[in-house]
Amino acid sequence: MSGDSKVIVTNQSGIHEKLNEVVNKHLSTQFQKPYQQHTKQAFAEIDLIVQQFDGEIILDACCGVGQSTRILAQQNPDALVIGVDKSAHRLKRNVEQAKLANDVVSAENCHLIRADLNDFYRLVLAAKWPVTRHYVLYPNPWPKSKHLQRRWHGSGVFPQMIKIGQQIILRSNWLLYLQEFLQAVEIAGLTGEIKSFVSDEPLTPFEAKYQASGQQCWQLVVMAN
Repeated sequence: MSGDSKVIVTNQSGIHEKLNEVVNKHLSTQFQKPYQQHTKQAFAEIDLIVQQFDGEIILDACCGVGQSTRILAQQNPDALVIGVDKSAHRLKRNVEQAKLANDVVSAENCHLIRADLNDFYRLVLAAKWPVTRHYVLYPNPWPKSKHLQRRWHGSGVFPQMIKIGQQIILRSNWLLYLQEFLQAVEIAGLTGEIKSFVSDEPLTPFEAKYQASGQQCWQLVVMAN
């Protein structure tokens, strides 16, 4: 997704015709992508903190510059809030922005991790982290039809992803993305609900931009079994 607030442009007229086929394939096969070493190391370090923590764990996936992670940590002072993003550049911007805002860069309950979520999700599941809320805020929607398998619900790690968290909370300005994700989790036996969404305190820069430009944002909440 680009850094502006343009409306999503797609060549799809509705839910992807191959969505069910792709999701069923991933649900019936084992995702065997080799783990990247930097993700294994990052996970090992944060796992030590998680295993010593007795309380609510909130996972903020695709956290970007980490604004959402900081806000969630401030809103939930008794929880351990972990933001994960694959980009060292974006996470570095988080530190710089926090300093400019005179914000807490590394609160005790707020941790930012550079990791590949395709690996990180599998490690979290294997370690049985007791995640209560799992946020995926404004992920790159890959709006071209040919890129279905680059969307989270079309990815090989989707079966592991949806097993993390008592709630999975997605937000997007592209309703079709959430409709596809909902259909995918329903194939896997989960339930969810999509509602239009307006935030008094935007969690991400994207959310702030979309609302400021008058775009409708949407939220999907998926409940674990």
